[in-house]
Amino acid sequence: MKNPSQPWNPLATVGAVAATLFAQAAHAVNDLPGGPANRQLNLHTPATKLAQEQADLHVFMMVICLAIFVVVFGVMFYSIWKHRKSVGHQPATFHESVKVEIAWTVIPFIIVIAMAIPATRTVIAQKDTSNADLTIKVTGYQWRWGYDYLKGEGEGISFISSLDNEHRILSNNGAKGAAPDNYLLKVDNPLVVPVGKKVRIITTSSDVIHAFAVPSFGIKQDAIPGFVRDTHFRAERTGDFYGQCQELCGKEHAYMPIHVKVLSEADYAAWVQQKKAAAPAAEAPKAAQAPAGDVVAQAAAPAK
Repeated sequence: MKNPSQPWNPLATVGAVAATLFAQAAHAVNDLPGGPANRQLNLHTPATKLAQEQADLHVFMMVICLAIFVVVFGVMFYSIWKHRKSVGHQPATFHESVKVEIAWTVIPFIIVIAMAIPATRTVIAQKDTSNADLTIKVTGYQWRWGYDYLKGEGEGISFISSLDNEHRILSNNGAKGAAPDNYLLKVDNPLVVPVGKKVRIITTSSDVIHAFAVPSFGIKQDAIPGFVRDTHFRAERTGDFYGQCQELCGKEHAYMPIHVKVLSEADYAAWVQQKKAAAPAAEAPKAAQAPAGDVVAQAAAPAK
């Protein structure tokens, strides 16, 4: 414990601050395309039309709010300064003004309508999951994601996506040394979709409430046990895009990343063929290891 009688040493303080900043710099990572960026203040770079509309709406609302702030506080401070008592002004004696009441009713109404029209259009677009080219069911587990391709090219494919084991070990060791750019965002099996195709995401959960969110796509949908919710996106460029569970779901909530890999149509078709070709080979060992009781039950089941 520091001795209260010890004089303050500015050089020691500066040295401690410099050491702290150097330690933070040593662990700094680069911007992650499709994911977070260093010192990021704005929304993620949009990769879908919907995300771009959300970003434009965000800027539009901020401009309106800033204009209201400047006008209201400008008038207020001008009035306080211009009509202060020290220069001889006396308070007015009127109690009502029809013109003022009409103005402060009509002007906010116009502002609200101007904000509501684009906001409503964007919200409706977010919920329009019709005419999807690909439908994928996303199931939240503690603490991983399950993907089932229900409709479209790739129908029948299913797999589990978990945090990469090397990243988990790095986190368990205190993330010492240089961290990778995709720290705690790398998974063993990313979700793969084709570019330019409308993808419908159906969310549910097997245990607690999760939330499937990919900021660059402009989507965030809760996954609730016993309920089915949906959202959609249409990626406009290929690449890797990242998200995380955005609903506190337990002690390993931070270890539930989302990695979406957007491929060209040709590459996606090749990936589908590869997955389907690997499926029988993966199922064979499971069938060979099935308990005897399951085999008997299957044999005893009546033919359909």
